[in-house]
Amino acid sequence: MRAAGIAGCVANATREDDWEAVAALAREFPGYVFPAYGIHPWYAETAAEGWEERLRERLLSNPKASVGEVGVDGWVESPRMELQLPIFIKQAEIAAELGRAMTVHCLKAWEELFAAMDQAAAWPEKFLMHSFGGSIEVAERLAKKGAWFSFSGHFLHPRKVKVLEVFQKLPADLILLETDAPEMIPPEDFVKFPLGEGVNHPANLRSIAEAFERATQEGMLGRIEQNGMRFWGI
Repeated sequence: MRAAGIAGCVANATREDDWEAVAALAREFPGYVFPAYGIHPWYAETAAEGWEERLRERLLSNPKASVGEVGVDGWVESPRMELQLPIFIKQAEIAAELGRAMTVHCLKAWEELFAAMDQAAAWPEKFLMHSFGGSIEVAERLAKKGAWFSFSGHFLHPRKVKVLEVFQKLPADLILLETDAPEMIPPEDFVKFPLGEGVNHPANLRSIAEAFERATQEGMLGRIEQNGMRFWGI
């Protein structure tokens, strides 16, 4: 990643069992890997008693740590939304309480996401819609709530052109970039660091970023770099 010119990254946890692995990465690469702790909706059923306090402890152990990856997912049959939603809301409240940014996963669950905002006792001042694939109308509604939007290289596939068109309409100061490595591999032409079939390398961000700038406007990458520093507080 350093050789590709990437100045740092955020590593998101998915469940409590991998919080320590994320913390270890951040300790090994201080100032380069920034940790995010949370329980992904796919793993909501792994939330064990006392997880809320343990999440607070992890966040308080590193002032640069954020909350993620969290959210709601209507695509999966299990865990059911009845389990996902309260765990997501509690994590959002903790992020708001501690003044931390939050990375949100939302798939086929926009109304559930807005319901979470209405039900939460507090909501983070800023949150990132990871690999945002919604419409411009949904984006405008989310932006009013403090949302920023992250573009993934997977959306460079020709069949995803409508997603790129949405990002072309978004305010430039609300856009970030990601790889979602090891998931969401970009088209073959943008895979400069192969790890095997279907496995995405975080250093592919360089080619993804260059392609995004060509599709939007010159100077966009400098703008996005500044956005990242503002959003993550680094």
